[in-house]
Amino acid sequence: MKYVWLLMAIGFSYILGSIPSGYVVGKLWKGVDVQTKGSGNIGATNVLRVLGWGPALVVLGCDLAKGALSVYLGILAYGTHGVALCGMAAAIGGAYSVFLRFRGGKGIGVGSGIVIAAMPMVAAVLAPVWLVVVLLTRYVSLGSVIVAGLAPVAAYGLHYPTEYVVLAAGAGGLAIIKHHSNIKRLISGTERKLGEKAE
Repeated sequence: MKYVWLLMAIGFSYILGSIPSGYVVGKLWKGVDVQTKGSGNIGATNVLRVLGWGPALVVLGCDLAKGALSVYLGILAYGTHGVALCGMAAAIGGAYSVFLRFRGGKGIGVGSGIVIAAMPMVAAVLAPVWLVVVLLTRYVSLGSVIVAGLAPVAAYGLHYPTEYVVLAAGAGGLAIIKHHSNIKRLISGTERKLGEKAE
């Protein structure tokens, strides 16, 4: 029976992660489809550029909550193994939403919620790194890619369970893959900086 609960929790975590917060907030708040504006991404950064701080903070809060809830579902279903499976399911849902024809965000908001809930010490270490990189460069994407890459290293160094290290590597790797276009623009010098408005 416990495996049935685990499968249900994994499925629900994927659906939860798939809820396109940026798309929903854009439509309800301003009647705007953020997929047609700016970078076309539904994450908080593009929502900030297109709609401003208020909607962006709502989207970020929703994405963090989705990631955190998947962790708690995993704990209830199957302990640390459940956290790894449900957290990864939520991360995949955020990146490849069933509601948006398997398109989605870059994985940072949901991934951050997962890390905050499951590995708070990793979040405490990586948050200042992200902040310093963004303040110095004004590239949100650069800070996101760096912390995504550092997440499994930090989880391992802080002696979290192996399942959590694997989760950090999986979610972090997914976020880096989803940032491939940003990485190309960073290399070419065409990436938008924080504070720049999008059309």
